[in-house]
Amino acid sequence: MQTNFDNLVQIRRSFHQIPELALKEYETHALILKIIKSFPQDYLEFKNIDSMPTALLVRVRGSNPHRTIGYRCDIDALPVTENTGLKFSSTHAGIMHACGHDLHITVALGILRHFSTSQPADNLVFFFQPAEESQSGSVLAFQSGAFTQEFQPDEFYGLHDTPLLEAGTIGCRMGTLFAGTTEVNITLSGKSGHAAYPQNAQDMVVAQAYLITQLQSIVSRNVDPIEGGVLTFGKVTSGTIRNVIAGQAVIEGTIRGLTQEMIELIQERIRVICAGVALALDCKIDVQLNQGGYFPVQNNSALTKIFIKFMRNSKNIRFEETPPAMTGEDFGFLLNQFPGTMFWLGVGPTSSLHSATFNLNEQAIQPGVNAIIAFLEDRMRKEHPSNV
Repeated sequence: MQTNFDNLVQIRRSFHQIPELALKEYETHALILKIIKSFPQDYLEFKNIDSMPTALLVRVRGSNPHRTIGYRCDIDALPVTENTGLKFSSTHAGIMHACGHDLHITVALGILRHFSTSQPADNLVFFFQPAEESQSGSVLAFQSGAFTQEFQPDEFYGLHDTPLLEAGTIGCRMGTLFAGTTEVNITLSGKSGHAAYPQNAQDMVVAQAYLITQLQSIVSRNVDPIEGGVLTFGKVTSGTIRNVIAGQAVIEGTIRGLTQEMIELIQERIRVICAGVALALDCKIDVQLNQGGYFPVQNNSALTKIFIKFMRNSKNIRFEETPPAMTGEDFGFLLNQFPGTMFWLGVGPTSSLHSATFNLNEQAIQPGVNAIIAFLEDRMRKEHPSNV
């Protein structure tokens, strides 16, 4: 199977039509495997994960390997109802590739197709990862022993598409590319009662409002403004009817930080403030903080310097150095386990990621494939990883 531009576009559109949610990517997995099976198999070896049946690892055997280079590609979609009007729109109601993972898959397959016919010098491991958008698929795969023995990478790379760069442009930076995130779930429990007798109740609407106000002081008064951090509460629920004092309330939100230290600082301040408010208002406050695998995406200094230098100096590649973003990505967990680099692939101006009208420019596909192949081939000509 040839993977020229027209083929790659058709591949992307095929995946776009069958988006699936985290850990349910069965059609996606089957199509990925079918396409890879159409490639020459001389250098390929497959590995499945019993506990994650939609995950797939493909190893390309190197001709004279000094290292194993990992390349990660996420494959899940989002619970978004598509509103693009495309002829190849999602056929799965209420689910859409609104984050561009259909492009991620296509680029990975284009790279893999090249190395299935042109044997690489080093070993390559392609990781088609389920559950990036939720469920922390990178953590599940790592804990299952996916990256062991011949499938253990010495260094790991991965991309994310962005509408903030022109189609086909590569973006990267030293240090943190994406923020780390933490889900915040707070439950306040008191005593409900009649609206006319507040002295006999513990009003969790008042407690909820007071607590939110106190928590909003964390970023403004505890976080270094130069470093930055985000604490957002996007959902609050309490009460059942206007004349009943609510005995329970729930607050749901998210933490974003560019360093793990910043995230842990905000987490600790949430715990302390909640304990204080519970004591002051004589109620119970339960705090659940779930970071999962969404660590800050902190690029390895030595490898990223090599990556940026190559991209910047290549005449056929458009490259931009980009600022950090407060979006989250569970590739941060893998970069916490293996040295590596994450980078952007521009898909041209369109709606924002995760929106129902997100419609990437397919002209980004071939330049993305070409740039990564060129980088990997250049990387294989470098010294052993210990001498990066």
